[in-house]
Amino acid sequence: MRITSAQAWWVQIPIETDKQHVSDFGRLRTFDAAILRLETDDGLVGWGEAKNAAGSAGTYGTLVHLLNHEFGPKIIGRDPADITWIWEDLYNGVRAEKARVAGHVMPELARRGMTIAAISAIDIALWDILGKADGKPVWQLLGGRKSDQMRAYASGGWADKDNIGNQLQSYIDQGGFDGVKMRVGAMDGTPYRSAERVIAARKALGPDVDLMVDAHGTFNVADAKRFAYLVRDCDLAWFEEPVTGDDKTGMAEVREASHVPISAGESEATRFDFRDLIVGRCADILQPDPACCGGITEAMRIGTLASSFNLRLAPHLWAGAPCFFAGLQVCAASPASFTVEFSLGANPMIHELSKNPVEVQGGMIAIPEAPGIGLDMNEAAISKFAIKG
Repeated sequence: MRITSAQAWWVQIPIETDKQHVSDFGRLRTFDAAILRLETDDGLVGWGEAKNAAGSAGTYGTLVHLLNHEFGPKIIGRDPADITWIWEDLYNGVRAEKARVAGHVMPELARRGMTIAAISAIDIALWDILGKADGKPVWQLLGGRKSDQMRAYASGGWADKDNIGNQLQSYIDQGGFDGVKMRVGAMDGTPYRSAERVIAARKALGPDVDLMVDAHGTFNVADAKRFAYLVRDCDLAWFEEPVTGDDKTGMAEVREASHVPISAGESEATRFDFRDLIVGRCADILQPDPACCGGITEAMRIGTLASSFNLRLAPHLWAGAPCFFAGLQVCAASPASFTVEFSLGANPMIHELSKNPVEVQGGMIAIPEAPGIGLDMNEAAISKFAIKG
């Protein structure tokens, strides 16, 4: 079996006006991603996704070009089952053969960003093909699953202090969630305003619902510590990205100053970035995004690191369908995983691209049984929403 074609598109799906929200990213009017299709000489098709922006909007022309004209051509003719070696070869580039012989990485200079995002899309699609070729879900190829369903939490929460309780409660009512996440940070202007909203949310929800907060890395260290102190009685399940990932020393300082668990990693690439989070004692919960951390292969490596240090894994899955389904496979197979992020803000990139409903019932999401990543791709949606150019 050999790879015969690689085609990527910048897919941009409009968000209905009444479902748009405003955050530190501004008003999000579209959901964007780079979607990749690989095909083999046996006619098998694998789907992948790459992201160069942590949020749901971004400019993807350059990343799509990288996939179509640089990385895609490099894997034509390769055996799609050689997943690890394709990953390492793309990462090490012109030094790939030397790295294989030496037994350690020798990456080209582009070790982060779009390069790893492109590898991520290819890796997810390769796992999808391998599962379909064997007639097995990816979680089975990864060593099996720990459950046929997993706890999910509702991810959203942009309303003001007077409406945040009702917004989060509406999430609970939709899917029976017992955990919800809301946004804080730069969108509120000050730590005090963020704290007001969180205190209002906890008061509305009561003590039995896990409440998480996500600052998208927009506080500085001092303000993150101020915020954590102001919400000290809210029993937060975690404080996500309190400061930018570029300030890992500062993140460790926030963690040391507060009793709230720190989660981070949605903007990090490769196991090496997560190694630094761990060694620096920056986080309690690791959140790799399969579409930008290096795909399923690297997310599983990161999960192994989490397990080795008795930390937990909760992948960042505010994404399109290929990334989300890849994340489900990782969560099912990783001993360190414990919850699945489920978008309750408008996310047409999941729902439009999957022919089958993607839903949570009773606070739980089913792990797919279908071969590959479990996604029945709606190719008509790709044709409809792909940016021509």
